[in-house]
Amino acid sequence: MNTTLYMSSSGASMAQVLQSGLTDDLSKLTFMTSTLATVFGIQGCRLTCCGYTGEDGVEVSLSLVLIGLCKQECVYFPISVPKSGVVAVTEHLLANSEVKLAGLGARDSLRLEAGLCLYGNDIDESTTPVEATLLWTIGKRRRQANDFPSAEIILPQIKARKRVGLVSSGPPVRQHTPIPRVTVEIRFNFHFMCFAMGYVDAPYAKNGTPIQVEVRKKPVVTKMPFMPTNYYSGQ
Repeated sequence: MNTTLYMSSSGASMAQVLQSGLTDDLSKLTFMTSTLATVFGIQGCRLTCCGYTGEDGVEVSLSLVLIGLCKQECVYFPISVPKSGVVAVTEHLLANSEVKLAGLGARDSLRLEAGLCLYGNDIDESTTPVEATLLWTIGKRRRQANDFPSAEIILPQIKARKRVGLVSSGPPVRQHTPIPRVTVEIRFNFHFMCFAMGYVDAPYAKNGTPIQVEVRKKPVVTKMPFMPTNYYSGQ
């Protein structure tokens, strides 16, 4: 692990920026696939096309979690790079005026916009995929056949508790607010709104349902993602 660093790149034009340092055709790297490539002359880099911001991106396994590249919209490319080549790859990327360093706070805002879960924050060992609105992880046939482990526990949860989006024009809905249990919140000043995710009983999970929490204005259950996602699935 100490020989490989990890770089997360994200942005509306990130694919074009990264393509300038590749001999491989990045358009062939579709969502949730990876490949070994030479990046800006550094061999042995692993590129993974995945998204934690609602847009496509490439994660570069440079052999470090180093950098997040962020613009108005986000294409997300994690990159694994041999440790010896991290500085070179980073300098090549930052030489482009559109590429900026960004912290984890910026990425957290973007993943909330996309309605994505962070393990340990929005999901944990006490939360099942069904409650977290990740029902797509259990195939429709398996649900109908009721033949997977713990089906007798998980299937009834479809109608019990759900992770929902919350939106309010009032003060922020702070994390760990009990009813509903709010897991994450961010105020977007350019929208003059506060966005949050949390868990409510299923009868209150319908879009447009007002929820009483300990703030002056009632947040309203809203559809997620808050911003449209745009994952690359091929040309």
